[in-house]
Amino acid sequence: MKNLKTIDKIKNSLYPILTFLFILVIWQSAVKIYEIPQYVLPSPSEIIQVFFKDYQNLYTHTIVTLNEAVVGFIVAIILSISIGILMDFIPLFKKCVYPIMLVSQTIPTITIAPLLIIWFGFDSLPKIIMVTLTCFFPILISFVDGIENIDKDYLNLFKTMNSNKLKTFIHLKFPMSLDKLFSGLKISATYAVVAATVAEWLGGTKGLGVYMVRSKSAYALDKVFASTILVVIFSLVFVAIVQAIKKVVLRHKN
Repeated sequence: MKNLKTIDKIKNSLYPILTFLFILVIWQSAVKIYEIPQYVLPSPSEIIQVFFKDYQNLYTHTIVTLNEAVVGFIVAIILSISIGILMDFIPLFKKCVYPIMLVSQTIPTITIAPLLIIWFGFDSLPKIIMVTLTCFFPILISFVDGIENIDKDYLNLFKTMNSNKLKTFIHLKFPMSLDKLFSGLKISATYAVVAATVAEWLGGTKGLGVYMVRSKSAYALDKVFASTILVVIFSLVFVAIVQAIKKVVLRHKN
């Protein structure tokens, strides 16, 4: 049975891979047949060449973006969990702060980034803040939702055992909310690299966003595509890491 399931998984993963390869072949052929200029639409082969020809530049800018994304994401996790715990322990705090946080999510990200750059300069700090602000809310709302949707029978059981708020949180609420928390982490993981890149795009000296702006200004669309591919790859890597940690944590919990 396990072998059959493995074969089915391999088959299912082959479909999108083959479809993607088919699209690449059509893309490459169309560019060559119709002689589309590189500044309009580069071919896949030209985009791949960028990774070899401009490796050093890509590496330098990628390290900066990844540093901003990782630090911002970690800060977002710490803030989200801390504020989620405060909301659970102090209901008045939740009533005061939660609606404001909901409203804050209606502010377009693209309007926040320039303000952060004006206030904090062109270094990494405004980009890290941007990543934190972008990743913060999905984690918080998932965590709070997980805490609030625990079966009342479990809560009543802890009450009959005279468990105080802290023990109830440590032994019941937090473990039971982990599944929801990791769902929020996966959503935010997809935003981290993108948020850092957008912040760099709007103002900065280093990073994939800066690399994209410079490439776009020089009509080097092959470099724009190459940097975009890196953003996609690292976003998927972030999600895969969160998923792997989730499996380990939940297995240990069970």
